[in-house]
Amino acid sequence: MIHYDWTERPTLKKVKCVHTNAEKYMVNNVLTEGNLYEVKNETDEYYFVIDNSGKIGGFYKEYFQDA
Repeated sequence: MIHYDWTERPTLKKVKCVHTNAEKYMVNNVLTEGNLYEVKNETDEYYFVIDNSGKIGGFYKEYFQDA
């Protein structure tokens, strides 16, 4: 179960948050526009990053660009 040790896993890459304009969810509480985030896991649709709360969160790739 990969989610048990995500915080200790090596970082795959870093991404920059380009916007927090979500239609459905309040991502501006845990992401800051312009900050760099470490990607711990990636799927076709999501990046799993350590967000501002210090926990792993899954966010749509549309909020980020490669740093």
